Amino acid sequence: MPVTAARETADAVQTAVAHSFSAWHDLISESFVPLHVRSSNPEKFHGRLRSRLLDELSIIEVTATGHSVHRTPSLIARSDRPYFKLNLQLADTGLLLQDNREAVLQPGDLAVYDTSRPYTVAFESDCRTLVLMFPHDALDLPAGSVGRLTATRMAADKGLGRMISPFMTQLAENLEVLSGPSGHRLAHNTVDLLSTMFAAELDQAQDSPERPHEELLGGIRRFIEANLADPGLSPASIAAAHFISTRHLHNVFQEAGTTVAHWIRTRRLENCRRELRDPLLAHRPVSAIAARWGLVDAAHFSRIFRSAFGEPPSTYRRPAWA
Repeated sequence: MPVTAARETADAVQTAVAHSFSAWHDLISESFVPLHVRSSNPEKFHGRLRSRLLDELSIIEVTATGHSVHRTPSLIARSDRPYFKLNLQLADTGLLLQDNREAVLQPGDLAVYDTSRPYTVAFESDCRTLVLMFPHDALDLPAGSVGRLTATRMAADKGLGRMISPFMTQLAENLEVLSGPSGHRLAHNTVDLLSTMFAAELDQAQDSPERPHEELLGGIRRFIEANLADPGLSPASIAAAHFISTRHLHNVFQEAGTTVAHWIRTRRLENCRRELRDPLLAHRPVSAIAARWGLVDAAHFSRIFRSAFGEPPSTYRRPAWA
């Protein structure tokens, strides 16, 4: 058979091996998003994936001979939900290209890219890398802001990379222990950690004359996050708290690729989604979780939750950690 797959535990660690290049093409498109794959020596290709799916966070270790993957506009048009992918180079060298930028990644280096726009990832020789894939709305940062970081090398020996790179390396080495409620919560902690790293990278560039709104956006975003429980949170109240006009507020969010109302709704729904999947909160009623994040109308909450995640909150609340 061109692909062999086996569960390493009764939980969810999976290993899949591709013994042909065509099988590899199918395997990575199924494991990530649809991709085109190229190799200068497809006859001698060999690749392996080790993966865990923890809630909406995919953790995949890739080991393969030299090849490249390409996300094209035609493939993007066939996809519904946008994701971010974070690469941690574990061995050898990788090249990431997106948004007219390129990053050469050495072992320990990190880089983020966006599945909603074209990209290329290339490995000239044998490679080993860890990929984390998660939806845009899992981050408490606007996708437009994170877009400023795509294909930018985050070095293993600088800034937060000195702490996060070793942590990610340990994820790759210990996929089998990421199980049960602890694995579920660690998935959320990992995404939060990445948000912190991305925010730090953006803060370093906030003085750029090309992005005069970035510092203001960061403060507004933190204000919104701290006041999501208030049902009265609105563009008018946010603008007043920051001594700006609502028009200026809308312009700031438009520059980041979103709107104020969409951002508030997205953050409330993501917090509700996470708490619905949290095993430590299984006793809490759905309505109480919604109200905790400012969504006091149960019917409205159920409607917008289903629109965002494809099923009502009562159905979504299943034991993903079991």
